[in-house]
Amino acid sequence: MPALQKRSDLINLEQYENLPEDFQIEVFDGIIYNMASPSEDHQTISMELSTSINNYIRSKKGSGKIFHAPFDVILSNDPLTVVQPDIMVVCDKDKLDGKRCNGAPDFIIEIVSPENPVDDYIRKLYYYQNAGVKEYWIVDPRRKTVTVNYFEKNLLNIQYSFDSIIKVNIYEDLYIDFSEISSRLSD
Repeated sequence: MPALQKRSDLINLEQYENLPEDFQIEVFDGIIYNMASPSEDHQTISMELSTSINNYIRSKKGSGKIFHAPFDVILSNDPLTVVQPDIMVVCDKDKLDGKRCNGAPDFIIEIVSPENPVDDYIRKLYYYQNAGVKEYWIVDPRRKTVTVNYFEKNLLNIQYSFDSIIKVNIYEDLYIDFSEISSRLSD
């Protein structure tokens, strides 16, 4: 994900909000970065995961709300850090202001784009952990792996294959069967 400006030209929230809405960007420490467009497999995985998680929350009459990109999350105002996770669950409704999530969501899933895997594995891992995200999954369609980072219990980088059933740690009894999701992907 290449930077779009020089380090000396850091962007603030007002400038960010005045950018055209069709820009696919994220901001890390005031620096704007382009986002890749999602692939067919990316969209399939996102839809399947969102549906599973949302159905679980609804069945339990849970307080969490699920969102998918593009939906802004402000992790920091100074310097500005705004991300648009592929999928997120926000349990604290006070963080939602109608336009965005202000502060760390409880659970984030990023689906790796082939153009910038380092972004999800290194940059976002760092920012999400330091911002207070409880659980962060990195779903890699090319490698057919899911890396679970459960920061609340310091369980980092537990890797599963796409034929695994994986527990969502922020919930007591939510399990995702990735073999079902994998069967819906293009070959």
